[in-house]
Amino acid sequence: MNSFASLVQQFETYFLSQKTFPQQPETLYDPCNYLLKLGGKRVRPVLCLMGNELFGDIIEDAWHAASGIELFHNFTLIHDDIMDKAPLRRGHTTVHEKYGLTAGILCGDVMAIYAYRQMSHVKNALEDVLEIFNKTAIEVCEGQQWDMDFETRADVSIDEYIHMITLKTSVLLAAALKIGAVLGGATDGNTEKIYEFGKNLGIAFQLQDDYLDSFGTDKTGKQNGGDIKSNKKTYLLLKALENATNEQRNAINTLLETDSENKVTEMLELFKTTGADAACRELVNLYSNRAFDCLDQIAVLSKRKQPLHDLASYLLQRDK
Repeated sequence: MNSFASLVQQFETYFLSQKTFPQQPETLYDPCNYLLKLGGKRVRPVLCLMGNELFGDIIEDAWHAASGIELFHNFTLIHDDIMDKAPLRRGHTTVHEKYGLTAGILCGDVMAIYAYRQMSHVKNALEDVLEIFNKTAIEVCEGQQWDMDFETRADVSIDEYIHMITLKTSVLLAAALKIGAVLGGATDGNTEKIYEFGKNLGIAFQLQDDYLDSFGTDKTGKQNGGDIKSNKKTYLLLKALENATNEQRNAINTLLETDSENKVTEMLELFKTTGADAACRELVNLYSNRAFDCLDQIAVLSKRKQPLHDLASYLLQRDK
């Protein structure tokens, strides 16, 4: 069984050696190559490989599917950054900031098409793989739209927020694992368990990411406090509003209407005094435990599940 780190190296070598894009026109493909060469954790494609290896040796189809998943993920990043007006991605200038808005839009478009080209190279269970991939691609777009809609709504519930991050973030992790498992010949029961493992892992990961955006450091490669500055309806904000006294709620709403230099600092203090920060950490643990329970229920030898267990622990910064 390969470790996550080993598979990342193998995937990186395979993926970058593919020379996915032609050289011309440079104005279209240079931005694509720029983003892909920035790297990233490669979590989603490697989850596909790990889902495959959980049930047998990794087959060629899994490499094509993993590449398609990585291209699709990067397409969403390009367009998400445009919609969020984000200046940084992975600690570097975002595609639209570096190459312009038009280049960012078209670069994302073509990357999505190349993702489907990679998927079309799968020879086994192609119909099942495409069904999972298509359903997931639609859900990711729906999740992004919900996220954008929430920016203009003052009545977003925590349940709606969890539904949004499930679609926007976690279903792609879950689908990557499920596609790998399907290609590995897993039973329906096992494919559903590995999907639920990935879905709960993704929710926990996104909640943790929201937390780190506010309480982390610039080591994350993201703009510190970016969610607060852009008034994003994160779990922290929604929970703070839910728990707040009238005075605290007024303070939060006042901050949402300003761009003051102290906005981030003051909002962080309100997250703490309302208990939203502690509640977020508790919810991360809840979904983490659900994920590990699903992994435990997959009917394969425990030693085959160890790499996935280790990866989940790493992503969620758990000791076990």
